[in-house]
Amino acid sequence: MRRPSVGLVKLSGALRVVPMLPSGKLRNDVLREVIFPNLGVEDAKVIYGPRAGFDSAVLEYDEENYLVVATDPVIGVPKEAFGFFAYHFAASDVAVFGAEPRWLVLNLLFPEGTSEEYVREVMTDVNEECLKYGGSVIGGHTGVYPSIPEPMGTSAVAGIVRKDKLRLPIARPGDRIVVTAKVGLEFAVSAAYFRGRELLGVLTKKELMRLKRSFYFETVVPDALIARPFARGMHDATEGGLTALHEIADNSGVGFRVYADKLHLDPLVKKVLDFYGLEPWSVSSTGTLIAIVPPEKSDVLITELLKNGILAFELGGFTEDKERVLIENGDERPFPEFKGDPYVELYGKQEDKPGK
Repeated sequence: MRRPSVGLVKLSGALRVVPMLPSGKLRNDVLREVIFPNLGVEDAKVIYGPRAGFDSAVLEYDEENYLVVATDPVIGVPKEAFGFFAYHFAASDVAVFGAEPRWLVLNLLFPEGTSEEYVREVMTDVNEECLKYGGSVIGGHTGVYPSIPEPMGTSAVAGIVRKDKLRLPIARPGDRIVVTAKVGLEFAVSAAYFRGRELLGVLTKKELMRLKRSFYFETVVPDALIARPFARGMHDATEGGLTALHEIADNSGVGFRVYADKLHLDPLVKKVLDFYGLEPWSVSSTGTLIAIVPPEKSDVLITELLKNGILAFELGGFTEDKERVLIENGDERPFPEFKGDPYVELYGKQEDKPGK
């Protein structure tokens, strides 16, 4: 388990040793103790506000509809993927709640020396994704600043969903876990960009290039829009990957059983994970849809996704008992917890920083 670092902080005239936060998203205990107690006034329009495992907020819109809103940072991504992710990171969180991403607010911050041509490329990519899914950029902020070391951004996306079509990441006993076959892809793609020379020991140049171009699959927008008529709830397996199942179980009061032999890994992703000695369960997997599906709809959903060129499989199911079990080679063990995402360490030791 990764231990938090410590530092000396002067409080009330005395030096005290206090734990420093680890890299990556804040852990759920910090959210509960630090973030959630400081949310301002209560508002009856907020149907679902900040909550561990809920990556979008749900607001009252009118008598028939909710407004779904999500925000995400765009940082530490390959420069050619920046515009794509500026749309899809937050849009994916809106789509898994059953809403079509409709309105986009962008903050784009660039380092000194950024060319006008690069900004044009970013906005052209954002525009292309908006046109594809019927979205509009409605505001934001752009700028070049000496304190910015590499392209950074935040995006906020909103969409409307009928109240009876809202999808929440909450499961019932007996529901099946259907997963799209992109587990570990985010980690592998990032490794191809940031540790490419190192990976040439296990991947050919052609395989490395194929992985780099695979960033286009790091979205669940098309997956979720197809799955929403069949799924009870959905989640994008981002930082921490499939350990998001714990958050779903926590919010649902259920357990789950996962069967390792049902997991489908892209062969190139498996090569990368094996090279770093990593299991697939907790690595960054943005673009991997976790669908919570009533048992009678599981096969139908998998078939519908396949018709649209998206490979999916049933990984296990949710249970009435609270145990969270991974079955592998006939043996049972507790399903891995999220204790730190390998992506953070990978990015921190990259060979090449994202360019301008």
